Amino acid sequence: MQFQLSNGKRALMGLQHLFAMFGATILVPLLTGLSVQVTLLAVGIGTILFHLIAGPKKAPPVFLGSSFAFMVGIRLITDAEAGPFAGTGMEMTEKLAYATGGIMVAGVLYLLLALLIKLVGIKSFMKCLPTVVTAPTVILIGIMLAPFAINQSANNLFLAIVTMAIIIAFSVWGKGMTKIIPILLGIAGAYIISLIMHFGFQMTNADGSAILNFGEAGRAFIGLPPLMLPRFNLLSILIMLPFALATIAEHIGDMVILSRISGRDYIHDPGLVRTLCGDGVATIIGGAIGGPATTTYSENVGVVTITKVFDPRVLQLAGIYAVLLGFSPLFASLIYSIPDAIIGGASFILYGMIASVGIRNLVDEKVNLADMKNCIIISVMLVIGLGLRFGNPITIAIHNTDLPLDRLGVVIAVIVGILLNIILPADKSLKQEE
Repeated sequence: MQFQLSNGKRALMGLQHLFAMFGATILVPLLTGLSVQVTLLAVGIGTILFHLIAGPKKAPPVFLGSSFAFMVGIRLITDAEAGPFAGTGMEMTEKLAYATGGIMVAGVLYLLLALLIKLVGIKSFMKCLPTVVTAPTVILIGIMLAPFAINQSANNLFLAIVTMAIIIAFSVWGKGMTKIIPILLGIAGAYIISLIMHFGFQMTNADGSAILNFGEAGRAFIGLPPLMLPRFNLLSILIMLPFALATIAEHIGDMVILSRISGRDYIHDPGLVRTLCGDGVATIIGGAIGGPATTTYSENVGVVTITKVFDPRVLQLAGIYAVLLGFSPLFASLIYSIPDAIIGGASFILYGMIASVGIRNLVDEKVNLADMKNCIIISVMLVIGLGLRFGNPITIAIHNTDLPLDRLGVVIAVIVGILLNIILPADKSLKQEE
């Protein structure tokens, strides 16, 4: 049953969706160096464009937040010690520009896959990209982010542990809205404690630095976000492309869940072709203005599941709110004052959750691990992705250009996984038993 909402209630519901996506969305710029203002502008515009492309009245009730999957690619590209631009003296903003260029091209992949689905149908498409390939990709993304969570937490383990404890408490024992936004509550709670430590007890981080830094505070309340033009580099593009497969799988999963709980078949009306195009255009726009890739947010799907409000106008209002916040430099400066250790503590949960989602996908889709084909695909993908990333660096020369394979671990793992899925036969004895 769908509730009829007045304009006032619709506006409040939009705010609830804004808060639901907020904690995770702002973490991406805080963890990668992208602008908080531009990120909010990108996800707001992206959400509005998604609904316009899918159809304002029949669009699925989703919000497009900043993607954690692509964050691995951004971190790999901007890594000062082992990234493709290490040792070049390139500024961080320039590296980020190449990362956003890769994001734009990854957005084009959405459009190409939407065209493929249009031509061959969703069932044939999913045979080439089954759960046994997409789930290990998601697991790899979560595990590869783990070192970054440790590094950010190291300077103040107390704050990191407090953040993690609050998030866990609300995730497990929270009720109503508090259970939906545990990340936001964990960051806010730990931030209050950091204020007490900083001003009440004059405590410092392990390296002697101040716990809080308000160096950017005092800016104007309203101002233009610092937009950034993308740059393009083949290696950066290759690093980014495979992460689109993970977010596309997430997109399809969210459409299935929403169809199930709403009684509407979003897979066919407005259809995956239109929703994937909307998600792809949103990602392209995000990269074009210096923002992150976008993805359908499970946090907001959770809100819809609880409230049973499927009115897409509620999510469109949330997109408008995000755009408005993107024009507030003062708001962004307050976000930047959050200590790294707090973000690191939240990342312990978030990064682990990414890997856990991949494992849950294997369970939910009943991937048969007694089938040697499935075991081989998963095993080879995990070893390639993690081995290339954390093992001794391997470089191959192509036309006098050195190509570092450790930056392309996920790319190679996905390609090998797809090929193995096509080439290897399923275990016929298991089919006979069934």
